Amino acid sequence: MTDYGIYFVTDRALCGRRGVVETVRLAVDGGVRTVQLRDKRASLDDQMRQLEALATVIDGRARLLVNDRLDAAVAAAERGIPVDGVHLGQGDDSVLRAREALGPDALIGLTANTDAHRDTVARLPRGTVDYLGVGVIRPTSTKPDHPEPLGVDGFARFAAASPLPCVAIGGVVAEDIAPLRQAGAAGIAVVSILCTADDPEATARELHELWQR
Repeated sequence: MTDYGIYFVTDRALCGRRGVVETVRLAVDGGVRTVQLRDKRASLDDQMRQLEALATVIDGRARLLVNDRLDAAVAAAERGIPVDGVHLGQGDDSVLRAREALGPDALIGLTANTDAHRDTVARLPRGTVDYLGVGVIRPTSTKPDHPEPLGVDGFARFAAASPLPCVAIGGVVAEDIAPLRQAGAAGIAVVSILCTADDPEATARELHELWQR
């Protein structure tokens, strides 16, 4: 099973004056191994500039994905920007279309948090989706319209029945990392804990060490 490790989902507003690119650089220095650019309001050109800058500071040390925007992932591939794939929500582009557009080697994630979502994924052709983003674990302000929190126990039940690796997301705190990994998590996605950290490198290193432990 792929180890997604500490999985950083960016937020431009929360990163503040330090900015997304510098926050990602520091977080990857500290051990983050998967980065997802989430910037729903950005234009395609802005997404390309951000992805190019992120690919430069990541320099092959972490996976780089685009949130929701299949068009940005396709455009990045056409421009030779080393983006690994896309993460889609239930209301975004079809994962079948994404697989067709990005090819067999791209990494495709899908948000899933109900039994119906999981059952739908199980009926897809093998290889369509690589992993599921499952949550929220706790209430979180970064996704105000989130579904009912699963908690660690709910995540464990979901992951045990899932045909695909599950990355835990939503309100995760450091104390959740060990129990979530024991519950079957293939990675831990975080947002504000890194975006708002005084020292993202030190915070990422702490989270990475907890994950490795």
